[in-house]
Amino acid sequence: MEKSNKSANAKEITLGILDEVFGSALNGRIRVELWDGTLWPEAGDADVRLILKHPGALRAMLLPGTEVGMGEAYLYDDIDFVGKVEAIFPLADALNDGAKRLTQKLNLAARLRQLPQSPNRPTLERGPAHLHGSRHSVSRDQKAVTYHYDVSNDFYKLFLDSNMVYSCAYFHDTSDSLDKAQEQKLDLICRKLGLKPGQRLLDLGCGWGGLVIWAARHYGVEATGITLSKPQADYANQKIAELGLSQHCRVQVIDYRMVPEDQPFDALVSVGMFEHVGDAKLEEYFSKANRLLKPRGVFLNHGISSTRLNQVNDPESFSGAYVFPDGELVQISTTIRKAEMTGFETRHVESLREHYILTLRKWVENLEKNHEQALKFVDEATYRVWRLYMSGSIHGFKVRQQNLYQTLLVKPDGEGQSGQPLTREAWYRD
Repeated sequence: MEKSNKSANAKEITLGILDEVFGSALNGRIRVELWDGTLWPEAGDADVRLILKHPGALRAMLLPGTEVGMGEAYLYDDIDFVGKVEAIFPLADALNDGAKRLTQKLNLAARLRQLPQSPNRPTLERGPAHLHGSRHSVSRDQKAVTYHYDVSNDFYKLFLDSNMVYSCAYFHDTSDSLDKAQEQKLDLICRKLGLKPGQRLLDLGCGWGGLVIWAARHYGVEATGITLSKPQADYANQKIAELGLSQHCRVQVIDYRMVPEDQPFDALVSVGMFEHVGDAKLEEYFSKANRLLKPRGVFLNHGISSTRLNQVNDPESFSGAYVFPDGELVQISTTIRKAEMTGFETRHVESLREHYILTLRKWVENLEKNHEQALKFVDEATYRVWRLYMSGSIHGFKVRQQNLYQTLLVKPDGEGQSGQPLTREAWYRD
């Protein structure tokens, strides 16, 4: 009887918090299912159902008051989601709006403490990142990058395209398949760089080698990719060998700061690596890129930007703890300013924000479809990290908290000549 009374009391407190803090702010986009099957709101459809697995679930989710706390409630199975997880993120926005004042926060915390604590939590197979040393030093960057990318090549295969491209695709139409959209992105980059047979291309942060392979096969360049992940490099070089491209294409494990400068390249590209550089290192990053290029050489920098002054993934954010430790997003104006400070000329900037929403949705769809298969390579918590962070990224791009830009830079020669064509018509030909 006592246990029943405690559960009933927890149910009353939980429903009261849902009514008062969130109220009608969710506009039917989310329904909450309590541990006993009770639904809040009682009627209506929603894009996603938030399942509170036990009477203390809301306490586990909200009492820490951090993104990490909310995320860990999902990783430890205090809560679960059924439906489109991207729809759950207005919940955090509603929480910020509904508990904005200090008195409200204190009142909410007191009521959450009336709920029972969570059952004992197991140790996660892949816990939060714990990095040491100077931020963005070569050794620390190695640990930060491998924390995210050295999970399992087979795991990434389950949701990426056939070329294993882990960055924003380029859609001609919303009906394009992920494979087609990624090939269109690879080709667009090669066109923007103006690649020609025999030129030398360097890909900074090449992942599993999709772009260097594409450029070597379709544009006849001598392509080199670099990564900090040995599993990525091994996968890429094996595929390069299978395609008979070993004399024209290669992937090496090396930090961009360590690349020799004695044989400059015709073109440089960086796709999805820029976010790992760090605001304090941007001038060094662009200076190094400039020295690696021949006069009239071009550099395409493809990266996520923030609409805020500087968005650092600190350890108290979910991304900083479980996804991209030490990751930093800067404004596009900062990117351009730092690039031009080192001698680059900005020739073209293109936003692909809507394209990243489409890309992420396809990744999440593939991941969810392959849930059982994923558990052969990673544990349930790791699967949930990727499901949550990619769904959250969709929300971030939808509400313009972040953007994705391709910025084309050129290193003019001593006479100020860029070597660039007068128009961009060739970039978008059919």
